[in-house]
Amino acid sequence: MDIVRLGIIGLGNMGKGHIDYLKRGEVKNIQLTAVSDSDAARLEWAKENAGEHVILFSDPYEMMASGLVDGVMIVTPHYSHPELAIAAFKKGLHVLCEKPAGVYTKQVREMNDAAALSNTKFSMMYNQRTNPLYQKLKELNDSGELGEIRRTNWIITNWYRSQSYYNSGTWRATWAGEGGGVLLNQDPHQLDLWQWTINLMPKRVRAFCYFGKHRNIEVEDDVTAFVEYENGATGVFVTTTGEAPGTNRLEISGDRGKVVIEDGQLTFWRLRTSEREFNATFNGGFGQPECWKCEIPIHGKNPDHKGITQNWVNSILFEEPLIAPGEEGIKGLMLSNAMLLSTWLDDWVSLPMDEDMYYSYLQKQIAASQNEGKGVL
Repeated sequence: MDIVRLGIIGLGNMGKGHIDYLKRGEVKNIQLTAVSDSDAARLEWAKENAGEHVILFSDPYEMMASGLVDGVMIVTPHYSHPELAIAAFKKGLHVLCEKPAGVYTKQVREMNDAAALSNTKFSMMYNQRTNPLYQKLKELNDSGELGEIRRTNWIITNWYRSQSYYNSGTWRATWAGEGGGVLLNQDPHQLDLWQWTINLMPKRVRAFCYFGKHRNIEVEDDVTAFVEYENGATGVFVTTTGEAPGTNRLEISGDRGKVVIEDGQLTFWRLRTSEREFNATFNGGFGQPECWKCEIPIHGKNPDHKGITQNWVNSILFEEPLIAPGEEGIKGLMLSNAMLLSTWLDDWVSLPMDEDMYYSYLQKQIAASQNEGKGVL
């Protein structure tokens, strides 16, 4: 095989966006051969815009069985991601899935198990993993420049959404329609990067999620979470859709210094000697390690969605290592699930979490959502 025949499932804004860069030829060795959507108007759009040789399907399972595609890109509502991916794996099709991996980890774990049994390439659309800023942070950590991680803090509050945004669809910000709020809709990339850049998942989480605090919605729109890591490090994650102006600041402190990413810049306050070594040898009253402020040069641009798509294609054709292996999608989702469960229990939640308990609590929220007459995608 020297080209990947692609089928796209879902023709909302994101699905159309993927089609746009594919039509411009910005990903090599791929051909869009089919699309699927249950909405007739979207299929009509595809007829006019996707290309004359692209076959249209109203049923994604028919598309998967058509023999027209080697892989599928899943760009549908959150709840359907695992179900569609599992069906694709059973057909021997490669899968590139939009974020989030799903709504709850129990569902996503079944998807990962199906992927493991298939001889396919499975990737998540974690396009921020191709951002040179976060790649450089990961490089600094992996090389040992930061030393042992001591503290992580991410304030990500520049997600401002007005009430009119939520009113634009009855499914928006409902448990039945989306399965969550800011954590599931806006923050999947940050929750992924939070653990990916430092190669650490917390051992337990204590979170305070506020539901409909700033807007007339069912789900969480304001979150402050505290986490503890196995090595004794701690972290804080703060997010909301109701704050203006917002902030996006990631700070990672280690034994050998501190990194801050903000306003598109990466600054490294590097200690000449590690804090641990300084503390063991310093005999004065007041003092601290010598510190150098380093503005770290960032080279290259973020290839974004098309970068992940190209990497997936290259993995299929040439065995290139995946930047965002699909099975890693469960990690960020587990963080958001744990934050919600911690709030519902009003207690700490240990990781890995009790997935059956989370599923049970989620079903209660969904039942209430449906009883209120909320729309479902």
